[in-house]
Amino acid sequence: MTKRTFVIGDIHGGLKALLQVLNKLEVKEKDTLIFVGDYVDGWSEAAQVIQFLIELSEKVNCIFIKGNHDVWCENWLKTAVVKPLWYLHGGKETIDSYDVFSEEDKKEHLSFFENMPLYHLDEENRLFLHAGFTSVHGVEKEIFTENFYFDRTLWELALAMNKNMDKDAIHFPKRLQHYSEIYIGHTPTTNYGETKPMNAFNVWNIDTGAAFKGKITGINIDTKRYFQSDNLPDLYPNEKGRNK
Repeated sequence: MTKRTFVIGDIHGGLKALLQVLNKLEVKEKDTLIFVGDYVDGWSEAAQVIQFLIELSEKVNCIFIKGNHDVWCENWLKTAVVKPLWYLHGGKETIDSYDVFSEEDKKEHLSFFENMPLYHLDEENRLFLHAGFTSVHGVEKEIFTENFYFDRTLWELALAMNKNMDKDAIHFPKRLQHYSEIYIGHTPTTNYGETKPMNAFNVWNIDTGAAFKGKITGINIDTKRYFQSDNLPDLYPNEKGRNK
């Protein structure tokens, strides 16, 4: 059986959409699933998404990258302090989703968040992270680790590049030279009027707007074939997600 690797984009509490994508991927036990973060904040099943992912990881090899919304949720689970910025950007829905979970469940989820890496580099020099990085020397030399889940300049740089530029040119951006491919989420492709994954040079953006009116996307990193859920508002018709 061929081992496959899929990358899953931002989820934002949309368990119904996540299940649709996983069913379309027809995930097998030997497959690897790499999630690029933002599991919570938006739709009503944030805590349920985390519980499902914990149980999924017991059956399938999963790598869970930490996103900025996951950092906010982790901080709340740890301190019980509700930050206004987080509350207004999906935190309320996440807090509400935990009403049916016990304190022991919350501790297990906190541990899950705490153990998430900020990036993953595979044996073929492919980088997976939530947002980006700024160091011209690569992720290992990044000074401000918050950039891994907040930076948008890597994606903006890739989009701004002249497609005819020689990768060996002295002025070619060094950030794009370190890795064979880079997979990110964080910045919805729907911001650019695109409902599908976007590719700019060696950067693949697979956040297709699940927090808002878009879909969750899963992509096979070898074939580049991708699978998508329905639009999230169609799956949660009585909710707004982050469409405030």
